[in-house]
Formats: sequence, structure tokens, C-alpha cells
Amino acid sequence: MSSDNPFGIQVEALKKSRKNDTASPEVVDEIGDRLGFSDRGGLRRGGRAPSPRTGQVHAKVMPEVSRGIAAEARRRGVQQGVIIEEAWTLYNAQS
Repeated sequence: MSSDNPFGIQVEALKKSRKNDTASPEVVDEIGDRLGFSDRGGLRRGGRAPSPRTGQVHAKVMPEVSRGIAAEARRRGVQQGVIIEEAWTLYNAQS
């Protein structure tokens, strides 16, 4: 023990180093096949399917317009974005 630090631990003596075993992906796949593991790479990730509606519109409108859109969406049982999409389609049809 060192007289400078009587309560110290000699960390260098406790370190153990060893070479990590590294194998190529081909070797790992071959061993996995022999042991009966199947490839799961083609499986789709679980969860909710992505929505085709990815665009967002952040429109500030007058309160009465907002209330009107919200009321129509509730009445029809759709999202407010559907009301805006239909209004845009009608607008484009007039042009």
C-alpha cells in the first residue's frame, strides 16, 4: 500500500484487459442460420400507419370563422382539415 493514501485502492492492479472477439456479419449470419435463427429484416415496424395528410396549415382566422369550421366538422364527424380541403377544392373549381 502507498503511504500517501492508506485507504486508496490500486486500480491499475484490478484492470483486466482482453481482446474483444469480433466477427464479420457474414460469419454471424452463418452461425445464426445454423442455430435456427431466422432473418427478421423484412418485417415492417409496428405501430400506426403513416397518414397521407402530412401538410400542415397554420391559419389565423377570425373567431366566427373558426367557430363555423369547428361546428361543421363536429356536425359531419370529420376533422377540421377535411373542411379546409373541401373549401380549397371548391375554390380551385371556380378559378
